[in-house]
Amino acid sequence: MTALKRLFSEGFRIFFLAAGLFAVLAMALWEHWIAAQALGQEAGFPAAAMPQHWHAHEMIFGFGGAALAGFFLTAVPNWTGAKGAPHRFIALVAALWLAGRLALWFSGGLPPGVVALTDLAFAPVLAGQLLEQLIRKPKAQQMILLALLALFWTANLLTHLEWMGLTGTLWAGLRGGLLTLGAMIMVLGGRVTPGFTRNAMVATGRDSRLPRNPAPLAAVSIAASVGVAAGYLAGLPEPVLGGLAVVAGLAGLARVALWRSGWTWDKPILWVLHLSYAANAAGFAMLGLAGLGFGSEIAALHLLGIGGVGGMTLAIMSRASLGHTGRPLVAPRAVALAYALLPLAALLRYLGSAWPEAHDPALLLAGGLWMAAFALFVLRLWPVWWAPRLPRAAAD
Repeated sequence: MTALKRLFSEGFRIFFLAAGLFAVLAMALWEHWIAAQALGQEAGFPAAAMPQHWHAHEMIFGFGGAALAGFFLTAVPNWTGAKGAPHRFIALVAALWLAGRLALWFSGGLPPGVVALTDLAFAPVLAGQLLEQLIRKPKAQQMILLALLALFWTANLLTHLEWMGLTGTLWAGLRGGLLTLGAMIMVLGGRVTPGFTRNAMVATGRDSRLPRNPAPLAAVSIAASVGVAAGYLAGLPEPVLGGLAVVAGLAGLARVALWRSGWTWDKPILWVLHLSYAANAAGFAMLGLAGLGFGSEIAALHLLGIGGVGGMTLAIMSRASLGHTGRPLVAPRAVALAYALLPLAALLRYLGSAWPEAHDPALLLAGGLWMAAFALFVLRLWPVWWAPRLPRAAAD
């Protein structure tokens, strides 16, 4: 098998590579525009959307969409025992994703309907493949992820409807899309974080004081977070959305408090899961408080987006890339450094939103840390995505 064909042989290879590269490129384009504005200069921007709207859309539906595709195309065959998608299908879905990114960037010279159709084609094709596999062994905890993917697509649709001049739903779509990613972390992160930690503890011979993950608390965090995401799309009143977000955040923080996070301090590939889940939950809680009149909504959204979604995607993408290529589940030093940079970026971006006088410097520094984190991720794992799976003996 050639290296190029291998890149499209499994979903995590091409899509985690694409997510990492796009995380750097899209942020660099946004940082360039911000820096030009701060210096009083004009920066060419070919997208039809306002730069801040393009930035938000592409971080959520561009970067987030690639990370989701890589995860789903890799995890679902493992869950169901079904054969993975053929490389031609993976190449097709990757091409659709890329076409959407190009359509958004050059949308200033394209009809809005064409841009919408191009960008919206990606998720339904992906969902069709996932449904075919999941329906063979349907389980509620897995089918909910397909429902969340549909919610994610609906949020993207709402952004395009406003750009087409049909509705006023841009902000609902952007918030709904980000919060759907946050809800997925409540579901998936709430499953794998305590599970991976428990497995690592048991492997050392420990059989007491293991992570606890009470089902009622999990149900509250998931139901409330999904309710917030769907509520934004449905236009629920702000106090209702705020209350649901606070409940989701507090339930999520209560869950992570039971997962023995302190035990993971010297194991970056584990503590990044705990820290990212906590940042995601804190983002929900702070967003809820902002909706009730306490604090900055933009600051809360960026804490959730950078620390929660960014951190958890980086954690899962790196772990899956190592594990599915037969390599030890130990974060390389460059990747461990990337784990540490994203919380700092989230903190800086939060401070920049909470204190307007520090906005531009904090935003530029936070963006720089984000780019550095994903550049380290791509550079260190680049050979892994192109190379064949290691034999078990080599992995051991």
